[in-house]
Amino acid sequence: MEGIIMKVVAINGSPRKDGNTAKLIGHVFSELEKEGIETEMIQLGGKPVRGCTACMKCWENKDKSCVIKNDMINECIEKMSEADGIIIGSPTYFADLNTETKALIDRSGFVSLANDVLFKRKVGAAVVAVRRAGAIHAFDSINHLFAINQMVIPGSSYWNLGIGLAPGEVESDEEGIQTMKNLGQNMAWLLKKIQE
Repeated sequence: MEGIIMKVVAINGSPRKDGNTAKLIGHVFSELEKEGIETEMIQLGGKPVRGCTACMKCWENKDKSCVIKNDMINECIEKMSEADGIIIGSPTYFADLNTETKALIDRSGFVSLANDVLFKRKVGAAVVAVRRAGAIHAFDSINHLFAINQMVIPGSSYWNLGIGLAPGEVESDEEGIQTMKNLGQNMAWLLKKIQE
């Protein structure tokens, strides 16, 4: 295993670049980096993104990309397919994902399945920021992408969520931060076991 460099890419679906979702991902990253795993965060939220149009061109073309080329979803798909692990982070909007994160799930999921399951056996983790309620629904929605793409999902000491409204407020959620740290440790352990 020496000499193998593993990488985890995180897609931040929150429009707040340095908001609570990013801060939670950062705590996962710190544990991964302690184990020598490279990390990269991609800011998706707040950028113009189109939803899936169900055109099925990804099944015809099989070129590992979505036919919609005028946004950054294909960049995300490429980074996800190259990484060993994938984190998708979302804020909770009306008890579910926000629009950008849902577009990523629908379009990357179809492209993966259409191309011999690009994400198969990668390690996937959902990270959700929430003000009060609805985070479990968002958490489930992200995990559905991972499960249908035959990915491996590590557990933590609680569901992968942190509570906070104002940017940075999640740092006061001690249990949420510990959950992220445990998630990072478990994700690193799992990535290394898969590489053995």
